[in-house]
Amino acid sequence: MSKSYTPGLKVLDSTIVIKERKLPLLGKVLVRKGDQVDSNKIVASTEIPGNVQMINIANKLNIDAEQILSFMICKIGEEVKKNQIIARTNGILGLFKSEVKSPLDGIIGNISDITGQVIISEPPIPIEVDAYIPGTINKVIDKEGVVIASKGTFIQGIIGIGGEKKGFIKIICEKNVNLPKIDNSALGCIVVLSSYLSYEFYEKASNIGVNGIVCGGIDYMTLSKILNYPLGIAITGMEDVTTIVVTEGFGNINMAKRTLKLFEKHNNKYCSINGTTQIRAGVLRPEVFIGSENHIEGGESFSGDDLIISVGSPVRVIRNPYFGKIGIVSDLPPKLVKIEIETKLRVAEILFEDGSKKIIPRANLEVILSDKM
Repeated sequence: MSKSYTPGLKVLDSTIVIKERKLPLLGKVLVRKGDQVDSNKIVASTEIPGNVQMINIANKLNIDAEQILSFMICKIGEEVKKNQIIARTNGILGLFKSEVKSPLDGIIGNISDITGQVIISEPPIPIEVDAYIPGTINKVIDKEGVVIASKGTFIQGIIGIGGEKKGFIKIICEKNVNLPKIDNSALGCIVVLSSYLSYEFYEKASNIGVNGIVCGGIDYMTLSKILNYPLGIAITGMEDVTTIVVTEGFGNINMAKRTLKLFEKHNNKYCSINGTTQIRAGVLRPEVFIGSENHIEGGESFSGDDLIISVGSPVRVIRNPYFGKIGIVSDLPPKLVKIEIETKLRVAEILFEDGSKKIIPRANLEVILSDKM
């Protein structure tokens, strides 16, 4: 029997996650293989050279270029402050001296007696990469970064915005309420909404200072209002907003029961989230990770074979008319079946949570990789 693969959404209570943490350019790795790290541990650092400014000292002092070294007060490699005198003439009988001041804080990078110019570099910009998840350093990539292995709860979403954030989980579970209650106790937390996210709630949570929001659904117009522009198909994650992870999809959709149960199990625990999403090649899903006390003991890793659809697989419908519904594969007819649009496709029989059964094209399904709960 041929295998059928589908997109996969991981909702796992106990699994091993491997994360590569790399610098944007060569630098220093600050940990060793086998080290235990928490999510806030800085594992690698580097510096990006600052911008440079060129000052024509010869012109400003009205001297020949080859004379510049005689009138420089500062040397190559010396730190200077803004408005500090860096070059000066002797003047006439000690009077009528000409001076050149540094226009910025920086370091003297070069003094040229050919062009008569001085180069001042702005201070380098430090770049640090943290572990993001608690775990064990599995591998050190020399001068670049590390690979971290960790055991914990791993939940992927459908769509997200904003980058990496961390905080304690605070669940707000109120049904049929347009504006769930939230107060200053949520400051710095990762708020988990059992329902959909409205713009009014997002604005209030953002003003309080929550680090992130995980919700069941969100309206497309709400997302566009948060971003101040329509969301396209490019990669997300660089937006300057409160990070959002949507677990179910667009619309007024509550969080799936199995996903909410996982969050309830780990309420008040520290977690890491990332809203980065990429739909095209090299798919990236928004995610939530809650570390276990035993970072790599027990738990199972996942692979491409986990995405094989089979009888008993938990699945989510990803297209209308049953978009967002969750069920179990009860049958996989081997023959092609003609659907409403008169096209023959491979289909699956899905048993939904309400007890109904529907025939759904396999292309309209995604497997939910989850533990038995």
